[in-house]
Amino acid sequence: MSEEPIKLTKRAVHRRKRVLIPASIALVLLLGWWLYDRWAHVKTDDARIASAMVEISSSRAGVLIDFPISSGDRVGPGDLLAQLDDRSARLELRELEAQSSVLDSGMASIGAKMEMADQDSGGKLQSAKSNLTAALALLASAESDLEFKRSEMERAESLKKRQIISAQQWENARNGLHQSQQAYERAKADVESARAAVFAAGAGQTQLQVLDNELSGLLHQKERLQLSMERQKVLIDDLRIEASRKGVIDQTFVESGEYIVAGQRIALMHDPEDLWVSANIKETEFRLVQPGNPVEIRVDAFPGETFVGEVLKVGNAATSQFSLLPNTSPSGNFTKVTQRLPVKISVEATAGTLRPGMMVEVSIAVR
Repeated sequence: MSEEPIKLTKRAVHRRKRVLIPASIALVLLLGWWLYDRWAHVKTDDARIASAMVEISSSRAGVLIDFPISSGDRVGPGDLLAQLDDRSARLELRELEAQSSVLDSGMASIGAKMEMADQDSGGKLQSAKSNLTAALALLASAESDLEFKRSEMERAESLKKRQIISAQQWENARNGLHQSQQAYERAKADVESARAAVFAAGAGQTQLQVLDNELSGLLHQKERLQLSMERQKVLIDDLRIEASRKGVIDQTFVESGEYIVAGQRIALMHDPEDLWVSANIKETEFRLVQPGNPVEIRVDAFPGETFVGEVLKVGNAATSQFSLLPNTSPSGNFTKVTQRLPVKISVEATAGTLRPGMMVEVSIAVR
């Protein structure tokens, strides 16, 4: 057997070794890397971009007279989304305002009457009280003088019987008594007249109280009317539907001119800057996931591009618990199926490239 074929065989074996050994090393390294990657990461493709979808509806019923938005429009806080017919509501508000003006006029008139009555009755009552005080003082003086003249007359009678005084002196004492009695009667009459004047002035104060009660009634009516006006203004505001936040209109469900009922959905919108990833993790791997774990996100719509984020929240119940038709295995047949639990993952600012509902793959670094 020649030596040449043997040499060729040895060379071939040597070349194979030079190829197989690096390939084997590379294969071992790849397998090691794959095993490490599977050990250090939790991955799933059961994930999608999510956002808070805001349902726009009307709290009032009416005809939609203006609907300036359409799918894809960007809106900001205070922008008009829909306007319902508010003509009847505004007319009713004007009627309430007219009633308020009438009440204002009535209250102003009663206020003027009260001021006049207060000035008039207040002055009269004070004067009447002063006159009564003076009349009572005169009555007391007349009564004292009458008592003195009576005692003088009694003394004169006694002296006349004993003929100590003359008839003229007795006549003078009797005339003085008569004059004192007349003065006392006049003082009594003046007191009664002063009391009547005080009572009349007090009646003026009663009229003032009546006017005050009328004013209080009008004030209550005014307050009730103010509440009705505020309620009407709220109704008018409700008929104008404005955006409460910035966002993008995703879908509309009505057209201008339609009659809509209270609570009817008219549009959907979301904030393109408020996005996150909703991923469903297998229960066998869920224990490894914790808030704060870094996450790599790959979006099916943008192959080759990687987004970063982190775990925000982990769910407290499996997604199967929220199913409309839960599988309770009534027949007794049971197949164990690995359940999934939801995880909320933040995603970096994407400049509006991501859309709610896009499918993604996530890789959560857990070790």
